[in-house]
Amino acid sequence: MAEEYDLVVLGGGTGGYVAAVRASQLGLTVAIVEKDKLGGTCLHRGCIPSKALLRSAEVFKVTQEAEQYGVETASPTLNFFKVQERKQSIVDSLHKGVQGLMKKGKIDVYEGYGRILGPSIFSPTAGTISVEYANGDENTMLIPKNVLIATGSKPRTLGMEVDGQLVMTSDEALQMEELPESIMIVGGGVIGIEWASMLSDFGVEVTVLEYSKRILPTEDHEVAKEMTRLMKNKGVNIVTDAKVDPQSLVKENGVKVTAEQNGDNVTYTADRMLISVGRSPNVTNIGLENTDIVVEKDAIATNKFYQTKESHIYAIGDVIGGMQLAHVASHEGITAVEHMADQQPHPLDMNNVPSCIYSSPEVASVGLTEEEAKEQGYTIKVGKFPFKAIGKALVFGESDGFVKIVADEDTDDLLGVHMIGPHVTDMISEAGLAKVLDATPWEIGQTIHPHPTLSEAMGEAALAVEGNQIHG
Repeated sequence: MAEEYDLVVLGGGTGGYVAAVRASQLGLTVAIVEKDKLGGTCLHRGCIPSKALLRSAEVFKVTQEAEQYGVETASPTLNFFKVQERKQSIVDSLHKGVQGLMKKGKIDVYEGYGRILGPSIFSPTAGTISVEYANGDENTMLIPKNVLIATGSKPRTLGMEVDGQLVMTSDEALQMEELPESIMIVGGGVIGIEWASMLSDFGVEVTVLEYSKRILPTEDHEVAKEMTRLMKNKGVNIVTDAKVDPQSLVKENGVKVTAEQNGDNVTYTADRMLISVGRSPNVTNIGLENTDIVVEKDAIATNKFYQTKESHIYAIGDVIGGMQLAHVASHEGITAVEHMADQQPHPLDMNNVPSCIYSSPEVASVGLTEEEAKEQGYTIKVGKFPFKAIGKALVFGESDGFVKIVADEDTDDLLGVHMIGPHVTDMISEAGLAKVLDATPWEIGQTIHPHPTLSEAMGEAALAVEGNQIHG
C-alpha cells in the first residue's frame, strides 16, 4: 500500500508534531510516523514528567518548612506512589491534547517504525518512507514531496550497562517506584542538577560526579558558583574534576565506581546510579545510508533552513545536535516547514534562544556569558542585582540568587542575561524579547516593572549596568 503526501515527518516528538501542525495550517497534506507515542521524549520521558516530579519535590520541601510562614502542620510524609500517579496524569492529559491536535489538523499518524528508502519504483529520488509495524502487518509506503527528520536523541551511557534498576538514565529514573536512600549522579549538567535538586528535596542522599572543573559548565561562571553553594547547602555532595572510569562499575549491594581526581583514584558508592552525561542523536537505522545526507559528529548536517544535502529532506531538533531543547526543535520545525512552503522565514538566531534549568533554585539564561563575550573580543560592562533586595522574593521565602546582565561597553548592546533564583524560568522571556528587539540595558531599566514582583530584579540589574540601581 502506498500513500502520497506533501510532507512526511519522521518522529512525533515536540519538534515533529509542531512542524506537522504548522504544515497543516499552510495547507499541506501531512503524515507523521512515530514508533512510540506522540509527544516524544519531552512529553513522556523528559520535560513534562521531570518537571512534575520537581514540583512535587518543591511542595514537599515547602511543606516541611511551613512553620516559617506561620503555618503549623504535622510532620509531612511523602507518598511517592501518588507523586508518580500525578506525574502520569499530567502526561496522559497532554498526550490526549496532542492527539486532538492531529485530528484537528487532519494529520495522519502512522504508529510504526519509519525508514527512508533510496530511489525506487515509488520515487526517482530518495525519500519514500517505509513504515514497519510491530504486529507484522505489511509495510506501508509513504511517498512525500518533502521529508522532515525529527527522530530526537537518546541518553548517553559512557559505555556503562544500564539495567534500569541499579544503573539508570533519566528514562528509567522517571519510572522509579520507590526512592533510594542514596544515589550517585554521573554528570553535573542541566539534567544532572535538576535530578540532584529534586532527589535531595525528596530526602535522598545525593552525590554528583562532574567531569569538568565546575557543574553547569555551559552556564555563566557566577551562576555555576552560586548553584554549587546552594546545592551544598541542601546537602548535595558536589565532586568536580572527576573522571569516572566506566570499567570500574561494580553492581553489588548497590553500585560502586572509581573516579580519577587530581591523579588519585577515589571510589564512590550509593544505592543507585543515574547517568546524566548528555544525549546522542538518533541517526541509526532510519535509512540515511540510502541518501546523500551528511552526518557530522554523529548529527545530521543542515543549512540554516534545516535542509540536508538532499534538498527535499529536512532535519530538526536533537538529531541535528546544537541546543537540544524542545522549544528550539519547535521553532526549527516551523522554520523548516515555512521554508519548504516558500514562506521565506527568518533563520533562527541561537543567541536569542533562552535556556532553563528547573532545579531549586531555578536557572535561566539567554545570549553570551561573561566569559564568552570576552572570548569573542567584546569590551563588556556588567550589571548584577540580588534577589535578597527584592521584596517579593522575601515574601516567597526564596531570596537566594541574582540577575546578571552583560552588555557591550562600546555600543550598549545587550549581550546576555543570566539568572539564578526563584521562578527565573518564567522571567527569562523578558530578556529573550529584549534580545530579539536589540534592546539596551537603559531601555530595560526604563521599562516599568510592577512592585512587588520578582521581575524588579531584571529592571534593577539593567540599571546596575551603569551603577544606577535604586535598591542596592
